[in-house]
Amino acid sequence: MSAILDIRALTRTHGQGEQAVHALRGVDLSVEAGELVAVMGPSGSGKSTLLTCAGGLDRPTSGEVLVDGNDLTKLDRNGLAALRRRRIGYVFQDFNLIPALTAAENVALPLELDGARARTARRHAVTALQEVGIDDLADRFPDDMSGGQRQRVAIARAIVGERRLLLADEPTGALDSETGEAVLQLLRDRCDHHGIAGVLVTHDARHAAWADRVVYLRDGCLIGQSGPLPDADALLQEAGQ
Repeated sequence: MSAILDIRALTRTHGQGEQAVHALRGVDLSVEAGELVAVMGPSGSGKSTLLTCAGGLDRPTSGEVLVDGNDLTKLDRNGLAALRRRRIGYVFQDFNLIPALTAAENVALPLELDGARARTARRHAVTALQEVGIDDLADRFPDDMSGGQRQRVAIARAIVGERRLLLADEPTGALDSETGEAVLQLLRDRCDHHGIAGVLVTHDARHAAWADRVVYLRDGCLIGQSGPLPDADALLQEAGQ
């Protein structure tokens, strides 16, 4: 297998001098095609910063971030936006759907922004909605859906087109446990059956059990890694969590 995400010596510092906050300190992480990696750690450990840098939403202070062979740190603003639309899917805890757009329109939006015709974009959007089991809700607005349905729309938007990297930041945080498990199953299936590389930020060791590997951050440093449960529980206990 080849690494879809390859992070090398990643550093992210906010501010300067005595006020500087070192969110990430020389982190190395590779995620292969078909692999789901969970990222765990206490609040302020750098989990979300790692994800935003991996997804091109934030630029690192130093180091390299390669997605499907493209170094995000060397792309200009337009090149970075194009890569995000075509290769990177992002799933947020609060869904980040546009209320005035239907499910299909939300999912089709990245394709249309990338120049696809509306009819073509909708066709791909409905296919993505079908893959997450809610194509019957294509013309429904987010406010008329349950939390689980909205998160499935968000996942469909993240996988539409030819995405190679799927990043999920606490995607089950706003969901009940049963619905959250269904969302994690969707993420797992995308990696298993479509060869997508996935990174899941979670605070719950039970959710890490869906991953092939767990990496643990503390104070911006990667302090260890393991397989899923029960090893993830042991790692948390060793870290005093």
